[in-house]
Amino acid sequence: MSPSPLRPGAGPSDTAEPTGVPGGVSADDGAPALAVRGLVKRYGGVAAVDGLDLTVAPASVLALLGPNGAGKTTTVDVCTGFARADAGEVRVLGTDPAAASDALRARVGVMPQGGGAYPGVRAEEMLRLVAACAADPLDPAWLVDVLGLRGCARTPYKRLSGGQQQRLALACAIVGRPELVFLDEPTAGLDPQGRRLVWELVAALRRDGVAVLLTTHLMEEAEALADHVVIVDRGRVVAQGSPAALTAGGDQELRFRARPGMDVGGLATALPPGYRAAETFSGRYVVHGRIDPGVLSTITGWCAEQGALADDVQVARRSLEDVFLELTGRELRS
Repeated sequence: MSPSPLRPGAGPSDTAEPTGVPGGVSADDGAPALAVRGLVKRYGGVAAVDGLDLTVAPASVLALLGPNGAGKTTTVDVCTGFARADAGEVRVLGTDPAAASDALRARVGVMPQGGGAYPGVRAEEMLRLVAACAADPLDPAWLVDVLGLRGCARTPYKRLSGGQQQRLALACAIVGRPELVFLDEPTAGLDPQGRRLVWELVAALRRDGVAVLLTTHLMEEAEALADHVVIVDRGRVVAQGSPAALTAGGDQELRFRARPGMDVGGLATALPPGYRAAETFSGRYVVHGRIDPGVLSTITGWCAEQGALADDVQVARRSLEDVFLELTGRELRS
């Protein structure tokens, strides 16, 4: 297990212990780190957010998902005090973010899209500047090393790669030991190694008792990180729950290889009503429906009747991406 990001030098035996930030919110308090009720935010005559509810508990990760224009970034802007709600109630660590004090801001970390650093500032200088505003910051040099920024520590921000800028923005968001962190598309533009690093860091933040709200277009990321998922479309919540709950039920997909050209119509007849079978490529077959031992036995038995062996059998469960597309549509939005 990797060291905790909130306590430099923490060993494997104590990484699961909470940070104990003075004045922090713990899971034992019972109070949510973030509570949003009936949030409405309009721009002109358009409701970017239209009656949205969500709650983020301490020591948990909530993924806010939705297509472009669904209201995700607007929601984050209101929760972080960058925009004012037109209606509804928002409480960040028990406080209205629109009237946020310096004390509240010190307890919240924000990683916006685009980084937001000065173009000419050097990477480590920027992190040290942010750390200087915190009462009990992490060691910036340690954080530079943890996030793999040592090689560009003296590079001006405008000359950093997109992935380096993302990692610096994340460092700035957590250097003050926040109790609640907002991560807006935290792995956008990152290579697989950088993405995996961010995932490990988010998991470690949760272990330290930090509440995390992240927006992402990567369904795999949401499934890997989130305790709770909220899917929004046109400013409203259309589904929410744990990744497991959201992906439960529905059709599955069984794929197998066998002799090309078999009569899939006969296979569909042998299966229970509602199942679909097709040969997608030569010798590659797919069956859609709820896959259970009886269905698997029917498929392998049918192949045997055709004098064929079902090989490379794979069952794919319903994914979060499948759920997302079912709820929000498959068209590309501007």
